[in-house]
Amino acid sequence: MTARRKPALSEAPETTRVAPASAGRQHKYIPVTDAERAEMLAVIGVDSVDALFADIPSAVRLDRPLNLPPALSDPELMAHLKRLAERNVDCDRATCFLGAGAYDHYVPSVVWHLAGRGEFLTAYTPYQAELMQGELQAGYEYQSMLCELTGMDVANASMYDGASATAEAAVMARDVTKRDEVIVSTAVHPEYREVLRTYTAPLGLDIVEVPHRGGSTAVEGVADILSDRTAAVIIQHPNFFGGLERADALAALAHERGALLLCAVAEPLSLGILKPPGAWGADIVAGEGQPLGNNLNFGGPYLGMLATRQEFVRRMPGRLVGATVDTDGRRGFVLTLQTREQHIRREKATSNVCTNEALLALAAAVYMAVLGKQGFRTVAELNLRKAAYAKEAITALPGYRLAFEGPTFNEFVVKTPRAPEEINRRLAEHGILGGAPLGRWYPELADCWLLCVTEQRTRPEIDRLVSLLGDL
Repeated sequence: MTARRKPALSEAPETTRVAPASAGRQHKYIPVTDAERAEMLAVIGVDSVDALFADIPSAVRLDRPLNLPPALSDPELMAHLKRLAERNVDCDRATCFLGAGAYDHYVPSVVWHLAGRGEFLTAYTPYQAELMQGELQAGYEYQSMLCELTGMDVANASMYDGASATAEAAVMARDVTKRDEVIVSTAVHPEYREVLRTYTAPLGLDIVEVPHRGGSTAVEGVADILSDRTAAVIIQHPNFFGGLERADALAALAHERGALLLCAVAEPLSLGILKPPGAWGADIVAGEGQPLGNNLNFGGPYLGMLATRQEFVRRMPGRLVGATVDTDGRRGFVLTLQTREQHIRREKATSNVCTNEALLALAAAVYMAVLGKQGFRTVAELNLRKAAYAKEAITALPGYRLAFEGPTFNEFVVKTPRAPEEINRRLAEHGILGGAPLGRWYPELADCWLLCVTEQRTRPEIDRLVSLLGDL
């Protein structure tokens, strides 16, 4: 293809010039001529534009122009988008009893007054790190708080979300142990397990699922399939059903066979009252940081957490902020142990993750600092007590009973007398977001409903839910 000089704007015909924004007219762009189109197709090696879509079944191809309405003015467009947005039933417009990995917690106003400042809100990840001392210090503080929360030695400066952080942790376990199998409990969030499989499929890492028994991971079931190939055992604590695992026994079992114990934490506020993973033997902690000062936001962006023991720090993916001193002895911060493929030879890189969620990590740091140790524990206790009240009241209704025995945090599973989907439709008519129907992921639990009660729910709201359930 012969290279050609693109004509300057001043040389282009009047009808092809780009109108300035201030002119109040739509931009006009230089169209592609038939000759240019033919030349591009010849380079690609096809005869027509239609040939580019030959692999798409004709039945699903659009054989007419798009049916688009005339363009709207800015005020008309904003009014239209507002009407569409008002059709959403979110936690600002409804009472939310839905959890399943994303939680409706109260976010103190100071969190986003600080995290939303321009120097943080508009800053990208630090490539010239030493020039961004404020952002680096924020990352360092987040890491320090996450280590204290999880009982681990070192944490990175955040990852994408809980699911991908769990998958990255599995790859990290493979690299540490030089083994090619990971055992994961089916009591781990189903979407975390889906991402785990997708993420590791090209890497030759075998994912073996061990079925939950009565809503928790059976130690005996893990023992039956542990082998010398096992790099890690993955559990969630509290698990997807809200229940607590025999985490210390599972950690000891994994260590006996030379494997690591990986804990995926979807609800970090539980660590305000539960023993931290580092105290019961976890080697890597991954999880979702959305409950720490970040709103639900219709599904994202969220915050991936990853922490581990000091001995595994060189296999940790993502960014790690370290503290140092400059030549004058003043304290400063740097990115250290950079093991991404952008910084070192690809074959030696721990991950190809090339960005993170620094803004949401900052919000988490502000949230944890605002609450402090006692405040964090108080919020966790509110979650525990309100969920216990709701659990007792709902299961006292005819036809409703607990699906699983054992202690839970702020989620629990109820067997319902009618389809959970139908219950949710009826509750939505009264401005209530019901729980997650489990049949979507567990066909054998089609009559089970995963409910969540956070500190946001008041006693009158819980009582109203119970009253409506009794009237259905």
